[in-house]
Amino acid sequence: MTASPASRIARLRAEIRHHDRKYYFEAAPEITDLDYDRLVAELRDLEADHSDLVEADSPTQRIGDEPVAELTSVRHRLPMMSIDNTYGVDDLRAWGRRVEKLLLEAGDECPPRFVLELKIDGVAMSLTYEQGRLVLGATRGNGVTGDDVTHNVRTIHGVPFALAVDQPPALVEVRGEVYMTNSDLVSLNERQASAGLAPFANTRNVAAGSIRLLDPRECAARPLRFLCHGVGDATGLGIGSQSDLFAWATRAGLPVAQRTEAFASLDTLVEHGTELIEDLHGLDFEVDGFVVKVDDFAQQRLLGSTAKSPRWAIAWKFEKFEATTRLAGIRVQVGRGGTITPVADLEPVELAGTIVRRASLHNAEEVARKDVRVGDVLVVEKAGKVIPHVVRVEKHLRTGRLPVWEPPAACPECGTAVVKDPDGVYIRCPNVDCPARCRERMRFFASRGAMDIEGLGDKLVEQLVATGLVRHYADLYALEAAQLEPLERMGQKSAAALVAQIRQSKDRGLVRVLNALGIRHVGPRVAALLAARFPTIDALAAATADELGAVPEIGPVIAASVHEWLAGDEGRRTIDGLRRAGVRLDVPAAERVSEGPLTGKTLVVTGTLERFSREQAEEAIRRAGGRAAGSVSKKTDYLVAGAEAGSSTRRRSSVWR
Repeated sequence: MTASPASRIARLRAEIRHHDRKYYFEAAPEITDLDYDRLVAELRDLEADHSDLVEADSPTQRIGDEPVAELTSVRHRLPMMSIDNTYGVDDLRAWGRRVEKLLLEAGDECPPRFVLELKIDGVAMSLTYEQGRLVLGATRGNGVTGDDVTHNVRTIHGVPFALAVDQPPALVEVRGEVYMTNSDLVSLNERQASAGLAPFANTRNVAAGSIRLLDPRECAARPLRFLCHGVGDATGLGIGSQSDLFAWATRAGLPVAQRTEAFASLDTLVEHGTELIEDLHGLDFEVDGFVVKVDDFAQQRLLGSTAKSPRWAIAWKFEKFEATTRLAGIRVQVGRGGTITPVADLEPVELAGTIVRRASLHNAEEVARKDVRVGDVLVVEKAGKVIPHVVRVEKHLRTGRLPVWEPPAACPECGTAVVKDPDGVYIRCPNVDCPARCRERMRFFASRGAMDIEGLGDKLVEQLVATGLVRHYADLYALEAAQLEPLERMGQKSAAALVAQIRQSKDRGLVRVLNALGIRHVGPRVAALLAARFPTIDALAAATADELGAVPEIGPVIAASVHEWLAGDEGRRTIDGLRRAGVRLDVPAAERVSEGPLTGKTLVVTGTLERFSREQAEEAIRRAGGRAAGSVSKKTDYLVAGAEAGSSTRRRSSVWR
């Protein structure tokens, strides 16, 4: 039975909205662009034949027919305030201490939770919905008044005309960012070049210019996107935190930035954010830092604002530098876990005051997604201390046919056939004894933050692996001076000194060993937390994943990684080898505390201490049997308050030094 025009139109609209969500929100399209265009064309034809069935929120109504005469000013119901910036972890922690102090002064003793969000490099935007319908899109402007750009906002596929919730709030101002992806900029610049027009310099500039165009048809030709990150005025929204807002926005059909996460303490947020910086290359849009917010709306109201900025939020930014150069070649490197990483060999270019000759391409899938080819002109970026990476290819400058890069089918070091991760992102050499994997493992094992073996540098590690003297960690401890003397730059004295350093490292203890083993997600802090709860390797290996996850600050992801490694063949062989070599696999008795003057007590360190760093103070607390927490709560027994902790904090605390 043939469906009625009304039912077919309703079904097409639902299908198109579904595919919009998969493409613009989840970056996981289910159909081709051609199939999508066919759905839209069918809907447009049906609506043309049945004009009485056209609705204002139909996907076909995204582009207005006529340009506006000029942009008009509108007043924000609540100001769109700017956020203070910080470029260092110390300043971020100082902000966190101020937040805790102000909450205590306001009578709120509940420890704040913090939310980490990506700071998208785009254009701030406010969307007003009344009874669930989009009625206004406005730029930030001066924070009090902005420009009415509703005609252009309606062209953005990520902005719903109607909120997808059964009972929408009477009014809500959704705050967020309009931006463009790097891949969309590449396509746009190719079109610009073919039309004889100048290319756009970067995604932020094109987004800022496009959203203020008078003709919405021009704006629609520049594929903008939107991400929600906050709320202004609201009536009947009924949520109590940033976390609740993101959950509501997702249900309502508003896109939210990926990687948004809440943390119980600022310490865990900082640790996660520091690691996350190295993974931002996987995003297809520009990020110039993070935004850190107090999660609870009631606490946000208690903290209030200065004349310019909210006290409950801060931008944790990192310096970014860009340069343009040409790709001379692509080679691959093998990591200690077997990951095969393509590396771009660049024509030398100055970036952040240094000459850059290489940049990470991270994985084969990213090379394909960005369509990176030898001979291309690339935009290369460096953020903080992270190795430079390729942002995008300037494809409008590509001349001639350049060959597509193919990832290796076999490990370039040992010839073993590579395998692909289940998620399809990385390819790896599965050979545990691969010389490249051995070299990288040994380099890390001997590094200062791990077993700290002085004299065992990169060149020497290469020789030890190449000659077959070392394949596993335990092999290091079997080395004799006579075996080392023939090696390059080694003599009798140097060989004896190195053997002494290696043997001395046997007594570093469990924390150092855990860090040195390179278990995924295990760094110095996680190693210390695990060793405090399980002071011997046998106790740690016997623990279940649930028991590991119950350790404060150790979540299920870290727990699963540790448990799987220790229970696996490689883990068991490694531990057995180190045990036979005489390496200490427990916490030294002098550092192990079962009972002490602070047993059962929870302490929080805040401010700047005169004779201790924060880390030293927390270590002293643990050695005395106490627990060093990251923030004040009802379970806090003592507050260790140094300078800048505030007089109110001192009045509420018992100070231990």
